[in-house]
Amino acid sequence: MRRYKRFPVREKNSMQYWTRVVPFWRVCFNFLIIEVCRFLPFLGLKNYCYRHLLGMQVGANVSVGLMAMFDIFHPDYISIGEDSIIGYHATILCHEFLPREYRLGRVEIGRRVLIGSNATILPGVCIGDDAVVAAGAVVTRDVPPGALAAGVPARVIRRRAVAEEGTDES
Repeated sequence: MRRYKRFPVREKNSMQYWTRVVPFWRVCFNFLIIEVCRFLPFLGLKNYCYRHLLGMQVGANVSVGLMAMFDIFHPDYISIGEDSIIGYHATILCHEFLPREYRLGRVEIGRRVLIGSNATILPGVCIGDDAVVAAGAVVTRDVPPGALAAGVPARVIRRRAVAEEGTDES
C-alpha cells in the first residue's frame, strides 16, 4: 500500500505546475545540496547536509553511496533508520507527476535496511526494519520487515524472522 496525497490539475499536465509544489528557490537549493552530496565520499558530512540543510531524518551510522539521488522537491519527506545503507545510484522519490495529477508521499526506510544499487523507491512507501531491496528494483508498495524485495515492480521474494535487538545471528 502506498500512502500519498493526490493533487488534481485541469488544463496542463501536472509537471507544468511544479512551482506550486515548492518555491523555485527551494528547489534550486535542494538540487545544489543533493548534487554536491552525490559526489561526496565523506559519509558524516553527507548525513550532516541531509539532516541540517535538507531536513531529512537520517539515523546514526547511515551510509549513502555515491550518486544516490533524493527527491529535490521534498527531501524532508524522507526518513532513513539507523545503520541503513543506500546503494550506489539509488533513487528515492517523494513526488510523482502524472498527466492530470501530481502526488506527494513520505518515504520511510527502517533500521538496518539495505537499498541496492540502482533501486528506485516511489512516494508513499514504507520499508520495514532489516529489509533488503535488491539492486535495480522499483519499489511501488510497502516492504515488510525482514523481507527481500526484488524485481520491477518489486515483489517480496523471501521473508525472514527479524533478529532480536542485541543478539548475534551467527
